[in-house]
Amino acid sequence: MPSPFSSFSKDLPAGLVVFLVALPLCLGISLASGAPLLSGVIAGIVGGVVVSWLSGSALSVSGPAAGLTAIIVAAIGTLGSFEAVLAATVIAGAIQVGLGVARAGIIGLYFPTSVIRGMLAAIGLILILKQIPHFLGIDTDYFSDLSFLQFDGRNTFSEIGNALENFRPGSALIGLVCLVVLLLWDKVLSKHSKIAQLVPGALVVVVVAILLNVYFGSMVPMLSIRPDHMVNLPRIQSLQDAAQLITSPDWSAFTRPATYTVAFTIAIVASLETLLSVEAVDKLDPHKRTTPTNREMMAQGTGNMISGLLGGLPMTAVIVRSSANINSGGQTRMSAFFHGLLLLVSLLFLGSVLNKIPLSALAAILLVIGYKLTNPALYRTQWKLGWQQFLPFIITITAILFTDLLKGVVLGLVVGIFYILKANYNSAYFLSKPVTPGQDKGPIILRLSQQVSFLNKASIIKVLEELPFNSMVVIDGSDSSFIDYDVLEAIENFRLSAPDRGINLELRDIPQVEAIGH
Repeated sequence: MPSPFSSFSKDLPAGLVVFLVALPLCLGISLASGAPLLSGVIAGIVGGVVVSWLSGSALSVSGPAAGLTAIIVAAIGTLGSFEAVLAATVIAGAIQVGLGVARAGIIGLYFPTSVIRGMLAAIGLILILKQIPHFLGIDTDYFSDLSFLQFDGRNTFSEIGNALENFRPGSALIGLVCLVVLLLWDKVLSKHSKIAQLVPGALVVVVVAILLNVYFGSMVPMLSIRPDHMVNLPRIQSLQDAAQLITSPDWSAFTRPATYTVAFTIAIVASLETLLSVEAVDKLDPHKRTTPTNREMMAQGTGNMISGLLGGLPMTAVIVRSSANINSGGQTRMSAFFHGLLLLVSLLFLGSVLNKIPLSALAAILLVIGYKLTNPALYRTQWKLGWQQFLPFIITITAILFTDLLKGVVLGLVVGIFYILKANYNSAYFLSKPVTPGQDKGPIILRLSQQVSFLNKASIIKVLEELPFNSMVVIDGSDSSFIDYDVLEAIENFRLSAPDRGINLELRDIPQVEAIGH
């Protein structure tokens, strides 16, 4: 497994791509939340520079989340000021730390694979659908809005129709050029050129977009990009300017009961989004590393406390940025750290350059990321697994597309639980771990019961993680008439990681499945 300092050549370019994706999202979420623009960037910096080191996840990226915007808007109205919301954010962080200490993070192990894959595919579809208007230069809605019903009164599909009718030629041309360059760079040039392998395609796209925009502005004015379709980073000339832009919490809000109600809401929603995201990231991780969820809860809580104190929005682990990290070749937490560091550097020194980036170029990057998340092969794979995997998967996608992330996941869970209850109707299940008597070095035998559902997933993963290094292990499924796909995937992930722990593994009557990413 790569260490945090062993893969700079991959982590640094990945961090750059995540930074390019995260910057407009941070600004857009701030705008949608009714908060100062700098608050989203502060949350992104804290998520990258601080949470990346506190978290046990190698590849997840933390920052302000679109799923919290409605809560922040309502909270500002309830508490009367953004400063009071900052106080609630500090309290929410403390609640999350407490949940981590209480080991509440284990709930993340109970999300079925079909629902997590459905969530990833839905986010990919949403990215594609939501970026089309920005790709065409129509920005009536903020850059990071992922909801079906938008603040401008339109929905996802009517917004696309409006964009097609009123697109801006300059933005659309830059978006198209950037998309072609990115696809050629990733699919063709990177396979034949060492330079293309070292330089991320997203960086090339940004440079091309800036040069095209400068050319249009001087030579073809009718194609020049409007200011509201450009990255809009606050201008900071000195550290004194930065200090003046930072908002401090309203300490008097700590004495008001409503503050604690808002804090509890932020803590619960942020924790659920984080657990969903890290579970999805673990499935995308080529090395199949497992994120310690309780540690993640404490890391996110600490990050929210710091973000609130510095004037930043509440944060979560964010799947859009995390998937961009993985798809760009990130290997360790250094890529998330680099992204946070670049946000900080850009805020202090590069505002004038970054503000020349057209949003259509960033939309082109997100279109490619969205396609990778919702690749047609994923749908074919889920279909072949049968209705008990496909139905929760497709219902999760549909529900997320037409509502929001949490509602869609809850509906997918309900369908998944129905199939589990149906499978477990006539049979109980158990997990035994006998060791051959009288033999200190005998094999450790895990005998699975007749019916093994995803409800057994957490206990099985826990037992597998606690197996000693350099041991002989037998997983025996000869008595099992049904082993849920989630459990089979957990066993397959253990099989792939067993050699790194020196474990000699034997599988008896365990159907082999292909783990995500393999």
